[in-house]
Amino acid sequence: MMHGPSGDTNPSEPLRFQIAGTGAVSLCSLAVNAPPRLLLIAVMAALAGCQLPASQTDAALTETGELVALSGGGGGAANACFTCHGIEGQGDGISVPRLAGLNAGYLQKQMEDYASDLRHHDVMSAIARRMDADSRRHVALYYASLPAPPASGMARPMPAIWTQGDAAREVPPCSTCHGMNGEGVGPGNPAVSGQPAAYTIDQLTRWKRAERRNDPRSVMTLAVAGLRPTEVSAIALWLETQSPAQAPETAAASASAAAEAAAESAASRGPRRPDR
Repeated sequence: MMHGPSGDTNPSEPLRFQIAGTGAVSLCSLAVNAPPRLLLIAVMAALAGCQLPASQTDAALTETGELVALSGGGGGAANACFTCHGIEGQGDGISVPRLAGLNAGYLQKQMEDYASDLRHHDVMSAIARRMDADSRRHVALYYASLPAPPASGMARPMPAIWTQGDAAREVPPCSTCHGMNGEGVGPGNPAVSGQPAAYTIDQLTRWKRAERRNDPRSVMTLAVAGLRPTEVSAIALWLETQSPAQAPETAAASASAAAEAAAESAASRGPRRPDR
C-alpha cells in the first residue's frame, strides 16, 4: 500500500510515497526530473497503491506495455524497463541494447527465455520471472511499436565474413540469416543492426562460450564457434553503424508473432543436445 507523509513531516520536505514492493517515490523530484508521461505513471502508481488491493494494483500497472515499461509492473518500480533501456527503448548506446522497433515475437521469446532461465542474466531473469505472461507480451508489443532511432557513428566497411563466411572453419555467412545489412530475415532471424558494439561483442562471446543457449537447434552456437576475436569486433563495430530495422507494419502482425513466441520458447526448452 501507499504510505503518505506522517503528521510530524516537515512541510518543506518533498512528499514521498511508499508503493507496495517499491522504494519511496518523491513526486517533487519526479516533477523536476521526469518527462510528463513518466510523472503521470508515478502518480497513477501512487493512486493505485493507495486505493486498490495488491492484485488490482498489479493489474492497473500492467494494463498496457507502456505502463509495464515505465512502472515495472510485477517486476517492481526499481526494475522498470526504462531505467536501463531508456524512455524510448533506445538503450544506452554502450552495453544496454536497443529494444525499439525490434520484432515483437523475438522480444517476447527473450522475455520468456529470461523467465525460464533458458537465457540467463542476473538482472533480466529476475525481472522477467516476476512478470506474468500478459505483462511480458504487453511490453514486447510496446517496444516493437516504437520507432527505432537512426544509426549513429562513422560508416565502416562491411566485414567479408558477414557475406562470405568461411567454409574451412564452418562459419556460415551471417547475412544468410540476418540480412545484408543486419535487418533480419523472417520472424525467426532477428534484426541485429543498430545495436551498441559492446553489446553485440558481449552476446557473440556468450554464444561462443555456450553461456547463452536459447538458440533453436544450437544454430548460433555452431555459427560463431569458428569466429576469431578480430572478426567478432569487426562485425559488431560495423553493425553499430547500420540503420536499425523498423517495427512491424501492423499491430496484428506483432500480436501474432508475440503469441507464437511463447509457444516456441516452451518448445525450445525441450530435449537439447547431450553435450549442452
